[in-house]
Amino acid sequence: MSRNLQPTASSLRPIRCAIYTRKSTSEGLESDFNTLDAQREAAEFYIRAMRGEGWEAMPERYDDGGFTGANIERPALQRLLADIEAGKIDLVIVYKVDRLSRSLLDFAQLLARFETQNVGFVSTTQQFNTRDAMGRLTLNIVVSFAQFEREMIADRTRDKMGAARKRGKWLGSRPPLGYEGDRERMRLVVVPDEAEQVRTIFQLYLRLGSAAEVANRLSELRWEKKKSRTRTGRTIGGGPWTEKDVHVVLRNPLYLGKVDFKGTRYEGEHDAIVDVTLFERVQATLDAKACGRGPRRGRNPEYLLQSLLHCGVCGHPMTTTSGTGRKGEVYRYYACRNRARQSEDRCQHPRLSAPEVEELVVSRVRRVCADPAMRDQIAERMRVAEPDMAARIQEQRAEAEAQRLALRAEADKLMRSLGHESSSRASHLLAERIGAIEAELEPIHTLIGLLDGQMQALQVASEQVTQTMRILEVFDEAWAAFNVAERQELVLILVERVVVNEPAGKLDILFHDLGGPFTASPEDEQADDDAPADEAAP
Repeated sequence: MSRNLQPTASSLRPIRCAIYTRKSTSEGLESDFNTLDAQREAAEFYIRAMRGEGWEAMPERYDDGGFTGANIERPALQRLLADIEAGKIDLVIVYKVDRLSRSLLDFAQLLARFETQNVGFVSTTQQFNTRDAMGRLTLNIVVSFAQFEREMIADRTRDKMGAARKRGKWLGSRPPLGYEGDRERMRLVVVPDEAEQVRTIFQLYLRLGSAAEVANRLSELRWEKKKSRTRTGRTIGGGPWTEKDVHVVLRNPLYLGKVDFKGTRYEGEHDAIVDVTLFERVQATLDAKACGRGPRRGRNPEYLLQSLLHCGVCGHPMTTTSGTGRKGEVYRYYACRNRARQSEDRCQHPRLSAPEVEELVVSRVRRVCADPAMRDQIAERMRVAEPDMAARIQEQRAEAEAQRLALRAEADKLMRSLGHESSSRASHLLAERIGAIEAELEPIHTLIGLLDGQMQALQVASEQVTQTMRILEVFDEAWAAFNVAERQELVLILVERVVVNEPAGKLDILFHDLGGPFTASPEDEQADDDAPADEAAP
């Protein structure tokens, strides 16, 4: 379709026709005569047929080989648009509309740019006239179907990839640390040296308890991230480890021999690098930190009680603040968030000296840790459900295992009978029953796997209780050896909430898994230490 450009014999210049060609993949472009050449040849024939109207093909080639039509980020198309803006082109010729774009929105925007520069558009195999409403409607319908076709292809591709992931297949993406890709068999293969690095990262995290500290330790070891070579020969990856990189490794189910698809894990075709126990222990630690028992992004380790301290007057959380003295000294405070509100019901709780309230909380935590009875109470509450849960899981697993053995024995008996059966009808019935047994076994296998996973999680929880009790027993030694960030993490492991009411001289500490708040009695401490005073900045 053209824009009704009809030059006369007295025209001052010919109609300059730019031919645009595109192919979605680069396959076959190395041939002497490829699809881009075929598209250009068809356009040149069309232009020669219109020579009487003054059409002339420009020598400049606008060929995009290996570029999708889903967007306009294509080098040749960008050169074409630049030449249109420069006034070098009167008419754009394509073989089919979808060569220019498969997106209705992009196509409409391109036509608007053509219209602004008084540039026409022609498809050699689809006759359109953009000057009238019917021509524009027909053109939009064609582009809509081109976009629909592209989306259908995308849906089919996603479905195919999803089915492959469910079968545990590797789809050719960049292999993670520990693996190399075997593109002939389309499988991941373990690299022994890298696999040892992966296991070291998991073990370091359990020992250090911080992804940032693991990254620092890897930097000290001068380990770099995995390098990969693309199909074009370019090297990507490498460089120092960061906290985010460590988290990616620790959360990757590939190291279990699994493949993740839409939140569900499937058995992979590749070998595992990390055993289930180690992986689950790391996940439990990561989850505990994510739900509040560990450092979060944005925490300031200088404030030991950040996110833990709450106002005992209005119930709002207390935020951190600071002030500077005349000589440049920095004074740290906690202040009720409701105090800053410009309203009648704003809280009147004074701000608190951070060092004083922190020291008071630590001293009370130390007393709890030093009391064997309190430690036993904490352990008892943390383990309160373990025996019942373990017994229930073992009972359910025994029942499932008995069903599995009974069905398997029946299937084996039927298989033996099938080998001696001469009647085709009887053989068919036996085969049907064997198939039904296999169908009955599938959910039983799934249930046994889930119960085994629950038992492993229970064992991990038991180990966490043991680790917590060891921390409680050696609190003083751990506190003296820890740095600021590690001390904050230790408090977060033990303490769930601190409520302070300075006017009433009261401070309550709620420990994780212990239940009600622990409040010191007046005789436990000196009166001047029982509640922190409001210290004004000098």
